[in-house]
Amino acid sequence: MSENREITRAAGIVGAATMASRVLGLVRDMVTAGFFGAGMGADAFFVAFRIPNFFRRLFAEGSMTAAFIPVYTEYLHKGDEAEARRLLDLCFTLAGIILFIVTVAGVWGARGLVYLLAAGFSRDPEKAELAVMLTRWCFPYLFFIGLVALAMGILNARRHFFAPAFAPVLLNISMIGSTLALVWFIRPPILALAIGVLLGGVTQFLFQLPFLHRQGIRWRPRFDLRHPGLRRILLLMGPSIFGLAITQITILVNTQLASFLEGGTVSYLYYADRLVELPLGVFAVAVGTAVLPSLARLAAAGNREAYTESLFYGLRLTLFISIPAAVALVILREPIFRVLFQRGEFDPESTRHAARALLGYAMGLPFYSAVRVLVPGYYAAQDTVTPVKAGALALVA
Repeated sequence: MSENREITRAAGIVGAATMASRVLGLVRDMVTAGFFGAGMGADAFFVAFRIPNFFRRLFAEGSMTAAFIPVYTEYLHKGDEAEARRLLDLCFTLAGIILFIVTVAGVWGARGLVYLLAAGFSRDPEKAELAVMLTRWCFPYLFFIGLVALAMGILNARRHFFAPAFAPVLLNISMIGSTLALVWFIRPPILALAIGVLLGGVTQFLFQLPFLHRQGIRWRPRFDLRHPGLRRILLLMGPSIFGLAITQITILVNTQLASFLEGGTVSYLYYADRLVELPLGVFAVAVGTAVLPSLARLAAAGNREAYTESLFYGLRLTLFISIPAAVALVILREPIFRVLFQRGEFDPESTRHAARALLGYAMGLPFYSAVRVLVPGYYAAQDTVTPVKAGALALVA
């Protein structure tokens, strides 16, 4: 099977699973909007949920996966299965230790994190305290999703794409089910969503285990910081973390500024971002996820011509969808919000505000999509410095 056909097949699997996740995500957001609208509870929850997601994107699903897959794929390409398994054991052990420490620190320092991310909440002590409490419930999600991200990297490197792509569906099911089951009894009602987040992390982790076992993966605790493969992964993670931090800083700045504006602004930005994430996740992220293992194999084999061809094939595939999607979101932004969210606590004024936020996000969709494909190209070649330079220029601009 040619690499382009493999990329198309993998992107189709990831895209289909991601579509299911995004559709359920919209249902989740519709449930959230119906019960909580864009009020104090929703603002507090979205800040609380964003905090572990910031660390997830920075360390777990971002830099760790980007650094791990090329190095692990190189071991597999060489046929050194014993060393590949040893590398997995070392990565799981070190990741578990670090994630546990970060999780404990995050729960303990939740108050500081909330004020760092949403200083404007200090003007409303009740909202601030609610956000702190919700953060303490949501933060342990990071521990489980960090291990899930490593499991995803292993399975993707072994050309198994379904289980990693389907896992987010379980988060949405957990959040929807928790809300519908608990919102009537628990106080404050918004706590039902935070409990759903924690349950979602646990179920995603448990879901990966049978698929890892089928691949012959059995984790054994090992610790050796001198292992050359582990050291290469850690060295690659450094620039990657810095580059991803630049992107995440932009998101944090948006949330920080929104926290000083009228109530509901944080929620408007969240709902707009969720709509842009639908085409971004189904197409751009799917292609980027599918292209990384293929490019890593080609880079390990030194096949530069096929590497370049596959990279630009992925880019063309992504832009073919993302440009029309951006146009549709710009033109239909208000009708989309009216149909999907305008009910219960989410009123016509909320629709107008959220639609304005969507206008700005949608115009950047083709560019966000291109980045999701091009950056894995650099990671596959074990070049994590160039994306950092590009990200720094974007932040300054």
